[in-house]
Amino acid sequence: MYLSNIKLWNFRKFGSNLEFDLNSPNLDLNFNKGINVLIGENDSGKTAIIDAIKLVLKTHSIDWIKVSQDDFFNKSDRLRIELIFREMCANEAKNFTEWLGWEEITIITDRVSTTEQVPFLRIIYDVSRNIDEYYIIPSDIRAGTDENGTQLTAEAREYLKITYLKPLRDAYSELVPGKNSRLSQILQGHEAFKGKESTHILVGLFREFNSSVEQYFKGKDKDGIELDENNIKGKELKGEIDRLIKSFYNNEKESNFGVVGSTLRNILEKLELSIKDEINPGLGTLNRLFIASELLHLQKKNWNGIRLGLIEELEAHLHPQAQMKIIESLHKEESIQLILTTHSPNLGSKIKLDNLILCNSNNVYPLGSKYTQLEKEDYAFLERFLDVTKANLFFAKGVIFVEGWAEEILIPALARKLKSQNIIHKDLTDAGVSIVNIGNTAFLRYSGIFLRKNGSKELDIPISIITDVDIREYEKNVKTDGDGKVVKNVKDKAEHIYTKRNPVIVEKENEEKHSEIISKYQKQKVRVFLAPCWTLEYSIFKSYSLKTKFCEIFKNVHPQVDENNYEEELAIKLINRSLDKTEIAYELAKAIEYDTITINEEDDNLKYLIEAIKYVCHD
Repeated sequence: MYLSNIKLWNFRKFGSNLEFDLNSPNLDLNFNKGINVLIGENDSGKTAIIDAIKLVLKTHSIDWIKVSQDDFFNKSDRLRIELIFREMCANEAKNFTEWLGWEEITIITDRVSTTEQVPFLRIIYDVSRNIDEYYIIPSDIRAGTDENGTQLTAEAREYLKITYLKPLRDAYSELVPGKNSRLSQILQGHEAFKGKESTHILVGLFREFNSSVEQYFKGKDKDGIELDENNIKGKELKGEIDRLIKSFYNNEKESNFGVVGSTLRNILEKLELSIKDEINPGLGTLNRLFIASELLHLQKKNWNGIRLGLIEELEAHLHPQAQMKIIESLHKEESIQLILTTHSPNLGSKIKLDNLILCNSNNVYPLGSKYTQLEKEDYAFLERFLDVTKANLFFAKGVIFVEGWAEEILIPALARKLKSQNIIHKDLTDAGVSIVNIGNTAFLRYSGIFLRKNGSKELDIPISIITDVDIREYEKNVKTDGDGKVVKNVKDKAEHIYTKRNPVIVEKENEEKHSEIISKYQKQKVRVFLAPCWTLEYSIFKSYSLKTKFCEIFKNVHPQVDENNYEEELAIKLINRSLDKTEIAYELAKAIEYDTITINEEDDNLKYLIEAIKYVCHD
C-alpha cells in the first residue's frame, strides 16, 4: 500500500476565505509509489504538506504531535486533512476491513482491457475550533468512504505510522546511548528484538556480564576464582563502602555493584551506533548513519502496515557528492515510499522530473508526464542536460531563459542599472529570479517544465525567453572577376564579399520569424522577447544607449577591425562566427555597471531586454 493522495482544506497556507466546500479542497496532490520530492522556494508549502501527513498518521518515534492554532488558515474555524491509500495487498487490507472503500480500475494486458474492483482506504482528520475562546475542539482520526467516516482504532493506527526525519536533525544526539534514545526506539520496533523482552540472547549475555561485574567487586573472576593482588582494588573499594554501610545500618547490610537495568529495553538504551574505524565522525557521516538507521522501519519483514518515510531537507549536513549518492540509493528502493523536501539544486538536478513536485504560490505542481506539456523525449533530454546550475529554476520566483553566455553576463548588469535609474524596483536578486543559460535554442524543452496540460492549474511563475531573431542583415557571397570566375587568395581559397541585404525583405523575414517563434513558445506564463534585429550584439550596436561603448569595446577586443565601418565588420564576424561574444559581454557589463552610461527605457533596440527583465521582476 502507498499514500496515493492528500487533500487539504484550510490547513496553514493551503486555505481560503470562501465558505468551506468539501468538493473544492485547497490542495489536491497525487503521490508516486516510490520517491516524491517537494521542491521550491522558501515558504512555498513543502513543510505544511509533510506536517499534515505527520499530524494524521503519527510517527514511530516518541513525538508529541497535535493540531495547534497556527495550523488553521487565517481566521478559519475548521480544517480538514484527507489521505487516500491504494494498492493494498490482502494482508494489509485486513487491518482496515471495516473502513475500506472499493473502486473500479482498468487493467490492460496484451492489449486486452479488463476492469477490476480494488480496495482503497480514506483517512479523515476534521478539526474545528472556537475562535473567540481560542479553543480547539478535540477530534478523532476517522476513516471511511462517507463524509465523516468512523473512528479508527488504535490498533489500526499502528499500521499507519510513518518514519520521519526532521530538518537540521542532530544526528549525534539521536545516535548516542540514553533513556528513550532514538536508536533504542528504532531497535525495539525491529523484528530482531520485538516481542523478545525476556528471551533475547542479549538479555542472557547481559546477565552474564552483570554477574562478572558483581564478582569483580568481590575480588573474584567470572568463575569465582580469587583475583591476583593487581586486580583486587575493586574488592578494597567495596570493603570501604561496606564498612560505612554497616555502621549506618547493621552488620547484615552490604553494597552490590552492577550495571543498572537488565531488561532488553535497558540494554538497547545503552547501545550506540557508529561507523567502524571512523574516528570522530563529522555531522555528514553521522547524518548518513542516522538516515540508514531510521529507514530500518521501512524494511521490516512480516510487516503489514505502510512503509512511508518523510525526510525534510535531505541535504542537511551533506556535501553535494554525498547528496547525489544518497538520492541515487533511495531511487533504487522499490518496496518503500518516500516523500522528501529539499532546497538543494544538486538534488533538483539529479532527481527525475517524474518524481518532482514543484511548490509555488500556495499550490503544488507535479512535474510528471501526466501534468506538463513536455514530450517523452523531453524528459530523457532533461535528465541528461538539466544540471545543477539550471536546476536553480525550481527555486526561483521568475526565470529568464537565454541561449548563450553573452546574455547571461549582460542581463544581471542591465537589471542593476535599471534599478539604479528607478526604471524597475527590484533587480534579479531582489526579485528571486534565476537566469538559465540553455546554450542553444531548445527553449521548449525547458519552458515546457512550466507549461501545464489542459485542466491543470497554471503555474504562477513568470518565464522570459530571450533569444535572437537570427535574420541576417548582411549576406556572404563568393567574389568573382569580370569573367565570372571565382577570385582566390594565395592559399587558393575563394574570397568573399559581404553586402547589405534589401531592408524591405529583411523586415518581412523578421516579422515572419517573430510570429513563428512567439506562436511556438509563448503560452500561459511564458513570454518571448526577441532581438529586434539579427542578434543581441547587432541590436546593441544599433541602440543609441550603448552603441558608443559597444564600438569602443569591439575595437579593443578585435583591434584589427576597421573603426570607420563597424557595422560591416560586426556583420562579417557574426556571419563567420568569429566574434568574441563572451569577452565583449563581460566588458560591456562592467561598463554598464561602473561607467556613466544611461539606459533609455524607450531605446527600441534594447527595449526587448528591458521588458523581459520587467516581466520576471513583476515591474
